[in-house]
Amino acid sequence: MSLNKILSIAGKPGLFKLLTQTRSGFVAESLLDGKKVTVSFKNNVSVLSEIAIYTLEEEVPLKEVFEKIKAKEEGGKTAVSHKDDKIKLEEYLFEVLPNYDEDRVYASDIKKIVQWYNLLHEHGITEYADVEETEEASKEKE
Repeated sequence: MSLNKILSIAGKPGLFKLLTQTRSGFVAESLLDGKKVTVSFKNNVSVLSEIAIYTLEEEVPLKEVFEKIKAKEEGGKTAVSHKDDKIKLEEYLFEVLPNYDEDRVYASDIKKIVQWYNLLHEHGITEYADVEETEEASKEKE
């Protein structure tokens, strides 16, 4: 599953998997407890594939950050917890993304990155590239 179907909903903990669209919004399933929720279009919803992290040069898509974490952790969970202190979280992100913009990426953002990565890992979602990107990459190799 790509990050195109994974959502963050403001005011609700964790991440959600998009199930279906309705006339007034959509139905999503929580990755934390498996409960289904109906979300209206009025809610502030972010699709993980659209989120990027500020660096000193450019914005790096969240999927690339997740890939770097995956490489650093050799496919396992993160060495830090989202509950660790600010300094430890900043040091961890600096190891993963050395040129991240410390002025625009807050500790709360780093907590979300770590928490989301671990939550996706728990649910077996470890391939972050879109299906189209994967197909294009395999065609280029041939």
